[in-house]
Amino acid sequence: MNSNILSALGRLDVASLSYEEWLNVGFALKQEGFDWTVWDSWSKNDVRYKPGECERKWYSFRGTAKPVTGATIIAMAKDRGWTSFGEDGVMGWNDTIDDDSEYRMPVQRHESWSGVEDFKTYLKTLFLPDDRVGYVTNDAWQDKSGEWNPGRGQFDRTAGELLQSLELHPDDLGATIGDWKEGAGAWIRFNPVDGIGVKNENVTAFRYALVESDEMPISDQEMLYRKLELPIATLTHSGGKSLHAIVHIDAPNYDEYRKRVDKLYTFLQEHGMKLDKQNRNPSRLSRLPGVTREGNRQYLVATNIGRASWNDWLDYLEGNEDTLPAFETLADYNGNPPKLPEELIKGVLRCGHKMLISGSSKAGKSFLLMELCIALAEGRKWLSFDCRKSKVLYVNLEIDPASCINRFLEIYKALGIEPMHMEDITVWNLRGHAIPLDQLVPKLVRRIRDLHYDAVIIDPIYKVITGDENNASDMGAFCNQFDKICAEAGCAAIYCHHHSKGAQGQKRAMDRASGSGVFARDPDAQLDMIEVEMDDVTRVQYGTEESSPWRLEASLREFKPFKPVEFWFRYPLHVLDECGALKELPSVGTMEAGKISSGNRTHEQCAEQIRTAYDMENMDGNGVSVKDLAAHLGIAERTVRDRLKKMPDEFKLFQGMVIRLTNH
Repeated sequence: MNSNILSALGRLDVASLSYEEWLNVGFALKQEGFDWTVWDSWSKNDVRYKPGECERKWYSFRGTAKPVTGATIIAMAKDRGWTSFGEDGVMGWNDTIDDDSEYRMPVQRHESWSGVEDFKTYLKTLFLPDDRVGYVTNDAWQDKSGEWNPGRGQFDRTAGELLQSLELHPDDLGATIGDWKEGAGAWIRFNPVDGIGVKNENVTAFRYALVESDEMPISDQEMLYRKLELPIATLTHSGGKSLHAIVHIDAPNYDEYRKRVDKLYTFLQEHGMKLDKQNRNPSRLSRLPGVTREGNRQYLVATNIGRASWNDWLDYLEGNEDTLPAFETLADYNGNPPKLPEELIKGVLRCGHKMLISGSSKAGKSFLLMELCIALAEGRKWLSFDCRKSKVLYVNLEIDPASCINRFLEIYKALGIEPMHMEDITVWNLRGHAIPLDQLVPKLVRRIRDLHYDAVIIDPIYKVITGDENNASDMGAFCNQFDKICAEAGCAAIYCHHHSKGAQGQKRAMDRASGSGVFARDPDAQLDMIEVEMDDVTRVQYGTEESSPWRLEASLREFKPFKPVEFWFRYPLHVLDECGALKELPSVGTMEAGKISSGNRTHEQCAEQIRTAYDMENMDGNGVSVKDLAAHLGIAERTVRDRLKKMPDEFKLFQGMVIRLTNH
């Protein structure tokens, strides 16, 4: 089928197609597994061709329920008079016979074909002007079986001299290289020689190697060359059964040349290429383009296809460039900006982005993440944030499987909601089966790639962390795994991590997660939970033995920051602080928190402190500033205001001044 597609493509004149038809050819080639370079090379035969456009559009193509296939290309070619073999591979009586020499894609063949031009292009592509070129024309002989064999030929003329002669004789290739024997054709050495001999030791630069196969159809050879992105300098039709690919090796010496050719040949054999193994030598002869052999042309099919050099190709094999997107200009989107992904958690996280939740061990992070799973699946609020109706996978790395399931059921029960969409929460229990994240991600992606999850929640990441947690390079590589989940599975990646040791209150929210700062800077949304220091009044009025107060702070890349959100963790739920009791209280670990906790005072004790401080500071009887009261008591100004709010019958605040209303 692929050879039929390429044959059909070779008969399509790109210049005669509409823009939509041209796009459909690209869609079809990608659907059939070809590389973008096939579309690009074919497209160059149109004056509308723009360098880089094919590659850019290629990577924007996405699969559809009814994809455009290779059958579209074949149908377009048939509409223009092309005929192909039947599906059974048997020709009908009225089929047109086309030999392999007619296959020359994407270079268009014309009856005005000039062997001189082919040879000139070949020389300019492979050689420097001062390089000596070895070639064989009339120095050929037949063995007893009638097979033609090359002699030593010529090897003392430079590429520059040959090109000058071709300019003088533009219509007669034989005037430059000598007449060749029609049954033999002609040969050329693709590496320069020293002008003394034609053995390996006479080679002066180990630039290229020959790849050839007589056992594969011509069309399959070129398809494989292009698909594997071989760094091919020239591709020549032999006039027989093969295409001769002259491949960049760029070796500094003979020993390295042998190693690189061995690597090249092994790679090609592993990918189904049936090679002529006698072509390993750097002094080997290839077919010279521009001559004829037994009525068939030895012609130049293409130059400079695939990767640009040996090292470039190695990078491609190792995946360093294989998946990188093409360059884009802003002009491509002028007046038509790309659509932003939908918001998964309103004002916090978009679909396909990354989010980290950090907190201490008492925060109930797993419960909070389970609540998020339910909010996403049911399309309801999580804390104070609206969630988009979604399908979510919860990867449990820490909790016993039975406990994990029961927690979900308890949370559903405590929420008091009807579980309408439980089927949209999938749990992957990996406690006891955890492996490093770089090994886990490929397995995860393979399982969920076509299941259309909106979010994957990994709880917690310390179970799968790789490298040194405090090493920025190690953690950068670790965090890249979350990008793979987003890119390859098309979903958001949400994960949680613990705080570092010690007091966290004086740190910024984004710096509290344990380990390298990469953790805070990598995700698109970083949410941090820190405990609130309760004063005695709040503890008595709102706290219980089962409750702990918390504050959620954020660092967001896509959205403007939101105000801190206070809530209580009352097993098994996190409940918003609707009354605002926690809003003015400091976070645990701050200086203000230390002053609150150290006194362990009751409301009446706090009130008495305010009265005493006011009496001592009110020297002139005109009142006391909040600032002076705070300085006297050694507490924050907001704490003074908070206490005064609880004493409305005694004190009044006016423009930063505290005025006593009664004599208590």
